[in-house]
Amino acid sequence: MRAIRLRTIKWVAIDIAMSNTPTVLDKRLYTAVATATGGRDGRARSDDGVLDVALVPPKSLGGGGATGTNPEQLFAAGYAACFGSAIGAVARGKKVTTGPVSVTAHVTLGTAGQAYGLAVELEVSLPELPRDQAEALVTAAHQVCPYSNATRGNIVVDVKLAGQ
Repeated sequence: MRAIRLRTIKWVAIDIAMSNTPTVLDKRLYTAVATATGGRDGRARSDDGVLDVALVPPKSLGGGGATGTNPEQLFAAGYAACFGSAIGAVARGKKVTTGPVSVTAHVTLGTAGQAYGLAVELEVSLPELPRDQAEALVTAAHQVCPYSNATRGNIVVDVKLAGQ
């Protein structure tokens, strides 16, 4: 069992027994394709051209402040969107009407020994649900979200429920 933080003083136990076994897809539903050139100071483009963004390092990593995004922002946006969808899927399965769902992902880049690593904090807002029901949905969503499953056991992911 591993604990995830739902707020500073509240922890919920999550079974992560699958974390040592790679997920093998039973059925492929969609494959995204994107190419990045120039690393953190280049460009990323999807194969269909819908995503086409300049990549620039943030000022805190020596960037000059040019307009663009970076890999951590892209990962944060993807994780937040995916986690929000996971909450919706769990809620539909439980026949729960959530009201507005908001997920803010904080993705931190840092050093881990001689390498670099990431840490994530997900802050979930479900203001129309009682706290216990919101916590149950968030806990279940963390089990089904593809990003959560991909990162489980690899990086620290703290999940917290925003104050209501």
